[in-house]
Amino acid sequence: MQIQIRGEKVEITNAMKKQVNEKLAKLDKYFENPEEIKCYILVRIRELQQIIEVTVPTKKFTLRAEESHTDFYAAVDLVIDKLERQIRKNKTRLNRKYKNVEPIEINLELDTEDDEDDDVKIVKRKNMTMKPMDEEEALLQCELLNHDFFVFKNVDEECVSVMYKRKDGNYGIINVK
Repeated sequence: MQIQIRGEKVEITNAMKKQVNEKLAKLDKYFENPEEIKCYILVRIRELQQIIEVTVPTKKFTLRAEESHTDFYAAVDLVIDKLERQIRKNKTRLNRKYKNVEPIEINLELDTEDDEDDDVKIVKRKNMTMKPMDEEEALLQCELLNHDFFVFKNVDEECVSVMYKRKDGNYGIINVK
């Protein structure tokens, strides 16, 4: 696994890198070609807490986990355990769901008008590749990413859909036709 680790308000030492590499090696057994998988790790400090955020994008899905602890090494153990639970929990669902479908490229751009009274501005723009999927698969991705919403190409409705988490814990879908 190719690991890219960076620190925000913290210097990443060789011991920290070694610990992360050793722990992430446990996940190699779940991937067909682990040497092709890239893993992005962000280490942050908030007060006394060490926050570890791990993102593993693959061709079929994206794994994401975040944990915090006062001890860096304990936080690494917690986040690796969380990723491993996600993989094991969803392994059969993932294998069953992913078919040989071609991803489509979509660029979401927002139209904005300049208002003198408005200080709000776009600070980040993200381009993403969208794979056609059904609502169950989108729900799985939303849960794996631990996001409140997920944009996907809905194969059932033949449109772009936004799945969002409601305040009651259930999900809603907005279809854009």
